[in-house]
Amino acid sequence: MITRNDPCWCGSAKKWKKCHYPEVKPLTSFEEKAAYYKKKHNILLKTPEQIEGIRQSCKLAAQILDELCKAAVEGVTTQELDDLAIRLTKEAKAIPACLGYGSPPFPKSICTSLNEVICHGIPDDRPLQEGDILNIDYTCILNGYFGDCSRMVTIGTVSKERQLVVDVALKCRDDAIAIIKPGVEVYELADVIEDVAKSYGCSVVYQFVSHGVGVKFHEEPQIFHHRNKSKIRLEEGMTFTIEPMINAGLAEAVIDEDDEWTARTIDNRASGQWEHTILVTSDGYEILTLPN
Repeated sequence: MITRNDPCWCGSAKKWKKCHYPEVKPLTSFEEKAAYYKKKHNILLKTPEQIEGIRQSCKLAAQILDELCKAAVEGVTTQELDDLAIRLTKEAKAIPACLGYGSPPFPKSICTSLNEVICHGIPDDRPLQEGDILNIDYTCILNGYFGDCSRMVTIGTVSKERQLVVDVALKCRDDAIAIIKPGVEVYELADVIEDVAKSYGCSVVYQFVSHGVGVKFHEEPQIFHHRNKSKIRLEEGMTFTIEPMINAGLAEAVIDEDDEWTARTIDNRASGQWEHTILVTSDGYEILTLPN
């Protein structure tokens, strides 16, 4: 660590305290930045090889999610969607990341969150019905890399409230993604999400976060969707999800005491969520979870 009386890092031959103090030497190489982010924030900046592996896994995740959304029609059960997810994942020689994850182990390969369920809904034998809104959350592991995404599906004609959270959650996600570039601080993403949600009279769930992903299922940084003070700066090579959960009523989630996974709105009003995995590039971002 440089001290005030050391020669300045700029090469001026002056002492640091007489030159660039308190500025530290800018990080210029990938190796310097990667070491800094790992040490200070436990964030892994991905190498080109890792990025390509994550990109391929994300592409597969998006393609399988696309098929699951097409299959989500009235009369189909969420268990049948889970069966389809398992079949497609096996055919692609991949692994469903959700299956067996966590404590207690998640029992299915996808999350299917209906109506008032915010996230982590467990597939079952309930047929989809006219008026339902459904979030399908799918993550795969391909050649050791993770791809994570989710989308909303509307079944027939839905109520105004349910359509509202579907639309607002999408806008919250997309408007937050639009500002991503190196130097943006994490709290700024939440500011965008909160501003959009509140402008439509909706609330932002604060008990769940977006997260780093790619080499592991859940990595740093945690990206809160509600207003916060995280000053972590985005940097080229970061990969993370953007997945705000938006409620029509109160922001609080209640976890099912029996399965210890399903999160519902505390007032049983509607909730919506859309998710992409994002790569921070030198001048902006790349959405990795786009099908074809």
